[in-house]
Amino acid sequence: MNDLAQQLGESFLAASWLPQVLTVIVAVIAINIGVYYLLRHIEKIAAHTPAGWDDALIKSARKPLTLIVWVTGVAFAFQIVHEHSGVPVFAFVVPTRDTVIVAALAWFLLKLIRHATHTIMSRSAAMGDALDYTTLDALSKLGRFSVVIISALVILQTLGFSISGVLAFGGIGGIAVGFAAKDMLANFFGGLTIYLDRPFAVGEWIRSPEKQIEGTVEYIGWRHTRVRAFNKNPIYVPNALFTTIVVENPTRMTNRRIKETIGIRYADLDKMAPIVADVKAMLQAHPEIDPNATLIVNFNEFAASSLNFFIYTFTKTVEWVHYHEVKQDVLLKVAAIIQAHGAEIAFPTRTLHIESGPGEAQMAD
Repeated sequence: MNDLAQQLGESFLAASWLPQVLTVIVAVIAINIGVYYLLRHIEKIAAHTPAGWDDALIKSARKPLTLIVWVTGVAFAFQIVHEHSGVPVFAFVVPTRDTVIVAALAWFLLKLIRHATHTIMSRSAAMGDALDYTTLDALSKLGRFSVVIISALVILQTLGFSISGVLAFGGIGGIAVGFAAKDMLANFFGGLTIYLDRPFAVGEWIRSPEKQIEGTVEYIGWRHTRVRAFNKNPIYVPNALFTTIVVENPTRMTNRRIKETIGIRYADLDKMAPIVADVKAMLQAHPEIDPNATLIVNFNEFAASSLNFFIYTFTKTVEWVHYHEVKQDVLLKVAAIIQAHGAEIAFPTRTLHIESGPGEAQMAD
């Protein structure tokens, strides 16, 4: 340790390398300033272009490029010192420089993927274009995961580790890890299944009656899916569960159904046929009822206190609030038709029939 300190002291006293190192540092600072203003100028030009990739590229490159310039310059300065001093500690400069450069490139790619994803989503939302956000999110996550894995392998190779040995160890260790983390792997493959099959996407309404899950999908990850219930509580569902349960996606319905049973009095039996005919004609002419879907209006039951006919039809709208407005309009028109025919909607009643007994004989005198 004393020898190393002595060598360093002698190197600094000699100082033959000092002007070269200062020149390198000044050059690095000048290059960074030039790169900064150049990227700002290019960014202003790119802001006026319709493509979004150039903006994402420039925003992603600024900090990693600055880091690469500094690391390269500092490593070169250390190399100058090493050539003049011969101190063995500087043997670590080259591997460290290469490692930091690989990490900076990985940082650039991760930022590029994130900025590109955000740009695509923003432009699609602004222009009103249809976009599969779930697939875009899956590709973004897969890209980031690939960058991290490849960068780690390259860094290990740079530091002198054998990649083949690492992969072999990973293959053997993967078996043990697989048993220990089978639930995590099940959730991972469950998330992969969601991304591939796409039974639902972010922003859609899903429900599973058997598990009492219902709400709007907010986030689909590799481990869990977050569903926002209608009472605003978040529900965190492990992805593995979606491979074993039935999931209903009402968001993708084509129509909403009106299915109602309406009863009139037994006293209005002779008016049932014209009422049914007028209700059916009203539905066929209604602007909010889908004429291409099933439409049924029929008398179908002698109930305990009413004669029942049922309505089975579908609305054009699938929007929840508007659907109830249409349903209200239909029911009010049905009530008006019944009233127009002089009939009444039945309600639970009970009629009591009392048979009179034989008259009492008059007593004779």
